[in-house]
Amino acid sequence: MIGAVAQISVSGGGIPKLAIPSAELTDVGIAGDGWRYPFHGGRRRAVLLITAEGIDELVVQGYPLFAGALGENLTTCGIDRRDLRIGQRLRVGGAEIMVTEMRTPCSTLDVYGSGLQAAMFDARVQAGDPESSRWGLSGFYASTVQAGTIRTGDPITLL
Repeated sequence: MIGAVAQISVSGGGIPKLAIPSAELTDVGIAGDGWRYPFHGGRRRAVLLITAEGIDELVVQGYPLFAGALGENLTTCGIDRRDLRIGQRLRVGGAEIMVTEMRTPCSTLDVYGSGLQAAMFDARVQAGDPESSRWGLSGFYASTVQAGTIRTGDPITLL
């Protein structure tokens, strides 16, 4: 699997997160990023990644989304969300991350339209079924295995 970092996004807390050209990934997330609710961050949820292609799928369904809108830190391109699995390790620029869990969307995302949560997450995803048509649309949390610098355009490689 080879893809790239389409956008790196941060905020002081809440959505949307705004683009920055590069970032230092630490053990607990991207330096300078914040969360409105403390359960969003931490070591197991250091970064949230979402595919640009998944965002495009939701836009086609009528949701006014863009990179960073869903609160992701890393918007990727060229990676099929259906191929991502819990436990996979990814090299992202000068850092390494491990996919730890599927993101369960919350009502904060309703600002982009009612029904968004259901459009991106269902019982099959919750049960861990990658055959769900919604697999990965809500994004994946990842922990930091190796801290480092990440830049827009950096390659993403499955280790």
